Amino acid sequence: MSEKDLWQSVLEEISPQVNSASFNAWFNDLKIISLKENKVTIQVPMEIHKKILSTNYSEIIDDAFFKVTNQNFEFEYLLKEEVIEKEEEEKVVEESHPFIQPINFSPEIPVEELKIEKEENWDSNLIPSLNFDNYIVGDSNRLAKTAGMIVAEQPGKVHNPLFIYGKSGLGKTHLMHAIGNYIVEHSHKKVLYTTSEMFKDDYVSIANSDNGNNIEVTANFKKKYRDVDVLIIDDIQYLVGAEKTQQEFFHTFNTLHQQNKQIIISSDRSPDDLKLLEERLRSRFSWGLPVDIYPPEFELRCKIIRSKLKNMTISAKIDENVIEYIANNCQNDVRFLEGALNRLMAYTAMIIPEKIDLNFAIEALGDFVNKNIYKENSIEGIQKAVADYYKIKVEDLKGKRRSANVAYPRQVAMYLSRVLTEENLNRIGLEFGGRDHSTVIHACDRVIQDLKTNKKLESEIKEIQNMM
Repeated sequence: MSEKDLWQSVLEEISPQVNSASFNAWFNDLKIISLKENKVTIQVPMEIHKKILSTNYSEIIDDAFFKVTNQNFEFEYLLKEEVIEKEEEEKVVEESHPFIQPINFSPEIPVEELKIEKEENWDSNLIPSLNFDNYIVGDSNRLAKTAGMIVAEQPGKVHNPLFIYGKSGLGKTHLMHAIGNYIVEHSHKKVLYTTSEMFKDDYVSIANSDNGNNIEVTANFKKKYRDVDVLIIDDIQYLVGAEKTQQEFFHTFNTLHQQNKQIIISSDRSPDDLKLLEERLRSRFSWGLPVDIYPPEFELRCKIIRSKLKNMTISAKIDENVIEYIANNCQNDVRFLEGALNRLMAYTAMIIPEKIDLNFAIEALGDFVNKNIYKENSIEGIQKAVADYYKIKVEDLKGKRRSANVAYPRQVAMYLSRVLTEENLNRIGLEFGGRDHSTVIHACDRVIQDLKTNKKLESEIKEIQNMM
């Protein structure tokens, strides 16, 4: 039995014992590296997987390997870069493990899932269709999804509060509903999803009830927001300017946190950037784990499009290059992807083509995707403007070519992304082919030094900015 076949057999043993969301989060991206001397080395995508696998799933993994091999093993979890370092240190070719004859086991009787009794007349405000199974994951949101799974499996115990931030349309709300739905499905905990506007409206209703003296209204408000196990509040930035509502949320936050109740918050910016909110609130938002979601990278945009096409009548007609065309031209917002697909479907319903090829898509979406080709003050817009100015391709800026006609424009684009956008160094590096943040720093330093003496470069940068 090859290591690949053995690993597949192990996963088949594990899969029925965990729900699909947990399996996708913790096991889908694992890779067996070696099996020798009763030790299994497994490659994991992120550091957090080491802790989760060794603490939450160690027995399941042990049992699965024993059932497949009739042997006990020790397990080592390594990141990709750690695997490379280890291989370089050993400087030997890994030998395949000895052939192990699997034995057949009678299938375990599945443990009947507990039916969760839900409190009558309690509305969690959750949308059931938004779950982990249909939350599409890529590099730009992988950490947020992983953190969300950890909170969903252990609400109130880790990452409290979980603060999810990112620009509008990137899937923050979907992730929050997925966490809430998972908790409701797998526990007896009472979950409430709300928005800062709803919280504010409910608080204002107290002030408007008999000049704020209505004891029953006040009691109902506190019961709604404080008598829960998990409070999920969306778009916290809209509490700006509502000082009394901020005070009430501060007390609600403290009450829940002191009781180890899980709090999940979303915003369009990080806690440090919410300057107009009270300092004591912003400091509490950083107590747990602030995690950001970036605009989706090209591969993730393609995955999202394919996922949404499954529920559309045009899915059988559409060419793969149409998917790539849409992904290339709708870069910042998942909702924009949805808008492009809806427009394409409407156009298809009118024309009724036999096939949706690239020419048809350009005709249907030309005005829609090109109405703001440079997208002012976005990394994508900067890349397009720089590529057009230097007469190269955007793909060159993201690629590995180091020739002078590409390398220096790439540095200029990184510099402009740093000074014209609010994106951090890691995000900029990700958009330029997954480069390290130190590469971005070097590029910015190089351009800054050149600008001190190179008037031609100063003129070029001004022309690029005028194009945006």
